[in-house]
Amino acid sequence: MIYFDNSATTRPCEEVIRVINDDLRGQMWGNPGSLHKLGMISSKAYEDALGECAKTLNCMPSELIFTSCGTESANTAIEGFFKANPRAGKTVISTRTEHKCTLETLSLLEKSGYTVKYVKVGRDGKPDLDELRSLIDEDTALLCFTHVNNETGSVLPLEQIIDVKKELCPKASVYLDCVQSLGKLPISLKTMGVDMASFSAHKIHGIKGVGLLYIRNGVKVSPHIIGGGQQNGMRSGTQSLPLAASMATAVTEAEKAREKAFEEVTKINSYLRRELTARGATVNSPEDALPFVLNVAFRNFQSETMLHCLEIYEIYISTVSACSSKSKKTSYVLENMGIERSISANSVRLSFSRYNTMEEAESFVKAIDEIYELYEVKVR
Repeated sequence: MIYFDNSATTRPCEEVIRVINDDLRGQMWGNPGSLHKLGMISSKAYEDALGECAKTLNCMPSELIFTSCGTESANTAIEGFFKANPRAGKTVISTRTEHKCTLETLSLLEKSGYTVKYVKVGRDGKPDLDELRSLIDEDTALLCFTHVNNETGSVLPLEQIIDVKKELCPKASVYLDCVQSLGKLPISLKTMGVDMASFSAHKIHGIKGVGLLYIRNGVKVSPHIIGGGQQNGMRSGTQSLPLAASMATAVTEAEKAREKAFEEVTKINSYLRRELTARGATVNSPEDALPFVLNVAFRNFQSETMLHCLEIYEIYISTVSACSSKSKKTSYVLENMGIERSISANSVRLSFSRYNTMEEAESFVKAIDEIYELYEVKVR
């Protein structure tokens, strides 16, 4: 099996599986809120997991909240910010290439009377900074952007955006979706200039069902889930130590492997760009995209057709984002980048992890050759 769909989800690494197994078999199944010995053991381990995540992400433990996923983190950050800051302003600035969890939350805000201004993106997937400057005004309360686009790998020019914000509306806050950048780019929350950020474990060889939300100390956000007041009142509900420990392990392991993985995946990406282009494919990912994502269109093959052809070889890729694939056949991200529908309809996403190899990439190219030969499509 060759798995090139890591932007959708990743297989849990052995270290994460071991931690969960050990915690469930040991004494870590107690309720961290209980005052007896089992509760105290779980509570201490829970705080340790929080501290481990904070150390890797360069922030304070008090600035992190364990959530169920990146979507919950985004919903809490954006909606919770406006609930807690009614006088901050009524305007949000974002792009139409954000993840659906951001776009749907912004849509709800619009229906509630807020103004959402969408910055156009270029063929490289990056926001137009001149237009951003023209859209920011004194009523701007929040900027919402994605660090790395999950469909194309386009990397946000974060430093330039922060500079524009500081110059034109320093009071505005910034929310950053870091789901696809965690474990792939250096992340130092203390120095990045963002006020809130979201993360997800299952994108970095953790398990589904756990994520993180960063809220910089001093930023007010209303909780999305209320009840017993766990996690300093920011997310009520009994804490799950196995989930928290697995998240900490996934974050730590991803950071340990980050530099080597980046180097190896860059080689894979470069090889596939070269070989697929030589076979008539169109690469949609910009040249400076994160190498972990490669969006490409195969001439004469609808995206879904190519996906199922490769599936015969036990090669797994994706078409549009997994969060949109049930309702839309073409990518709204590619459309907003100005890519012609004839190309976007033929586009698929290859996404890699630290466990992919050059041998897999070579096998992928061989399979493409056989598919074209089978369907008698001239590619050279």
